[in-house]
Amino acid sequence: MGLVPWYDGRDGMYSWIWRHLPGNGWVRALISLVLITVVVYVLFQYVFPWAEPLLPFNDVTVDNQ
Repeated sequence: MGLVPWYDGRDGMYSWIWRHLPGNGWVRALISLVLITVVVYVLFQYVFPWAEPLLPFNDVTVDNQ
């Protein structure tokens, strides 16, 4: 039984990633920073431009007054 009631004995996704990265704490932190940077880059360069035409942000209804 853990200290928090919602803990069911499983580790989260981020702790699984952290355990499987090589090196000590500093190397893991650097690799994590590089991975986060790559994910943000891929999102901004490929995913968001692909999804932008599918989103209704340009459908505005403002009257000319």
